[in-house]
Amino acid sequence: MKKKSFTKPATAEFSFPDNDAAQLLFGDLNRNLTAIEKSTGVSIGVRGTTVTIKGVQHEVALAETVLNQLFDLIKAGHPVYPQDIPYAIRILERSPKAGLKEIFLDQVYITSNRSMVSPKSINQKLYIESIRAHDMVFGIGPAGTGKTYLAVAMALSALTSNQVKSIILTRPAVEAGERLGFLPGDIAQKIDPYLRPLHDALNEMLGRERAAELVEQGIIEIAPLAFMRGRTLNCAFVILDEAQNTTHEQMKMFLTRMGFNSKSVITGDITQIDLPSSQGSGLIRASKILKNIKGISFNYFSDADVVRHPLVQDIIRAYEKKRKGKAKDS
Repeated sequence: MKKKSFTKPATAEFSFPDNDAAQLLFGDLNRNLTAIEKSTGVSIGVRGTTVTIKGVQHEVALAETVLNQLFDLIKAGHPVYPQDIPYAIRILERSPKAGLKEIFLDQVYITSNRSMVSPKSINQKLYIESIRAHDMVFGIGPAGTGKTYLAVAMALSALTSNQVKSIILTRPAVEAGERLGFLPGDIAQKIDPYLRPLHDALNEMLGRERAAELVEQGIIEIAPLAFMRGRTLNCAFVILDEAQNTTHEQMKMFLTRMGFNSKSVITGDITQIDLPSSQGSGLIRASKILKNIKGISFNYFSDADVVRHPLVQDIIRAYEKKRKGKAKDS
């Protein structure tokens, strides 16, 4: 019996039952269809609400699935933005049976400008579900995969629904020894550049004025990791960012600050460790020591989960390829 060839030419033709929804799906000047053509390699023709897709068999099947699932999203009331197209294609390319509605419609938080924060990949969806189900969650993976951003959104959601009374965001200041001393200003001004990414996430979601108000009231605290020593953090949503730059002792100190009715999310990228080579990363060590403890969830991201500019994904892949090549040669 001959195996089916997935490289032979194929054509698919189908119509959408709702003209208005179909036009939203196609986008202004059919730009969403153009994005699908570019990402999948097919050609798409449109006549009214009827779509004809031509190309290689597996690419045609992918484009058809993407269009039908995006149409269902629109019918469910979720607008499809051009940036959603590559995320949808990436998800369905890797997991053809995945449901975009279950992922994209998982509302995490509504920002001050009324945009919805939601997962954009299967791993992001699993990460969100892990934070909901566990009191301590690790998110490990490359830059741009939404580890910290989604954690901040989950923290704000928990605060809004009165699940916690405060949010604490912290980072290690790995260069506090010598380089920090050359920066102008008092200690708060010196440390601020290390904490700026956390301020940026809050400002984007809450708006600058509301974020500043909550920080001033002490409901949201943004502080370097050293400030956590000796504290017990009750009724709080605590996020440790850039955890790859913690030492073993710092990581242990942070993890044991956890109090009652609290959640802790620890995020980091083990490919970007800024510690001196003589010091091991507390994040790497914790992932080995704690992996079998019930109630702690470890979530791992890859370049496929990057939600920044498309070039970021290519850059991460190039560096990872180089790193693996070096490891193979040594």
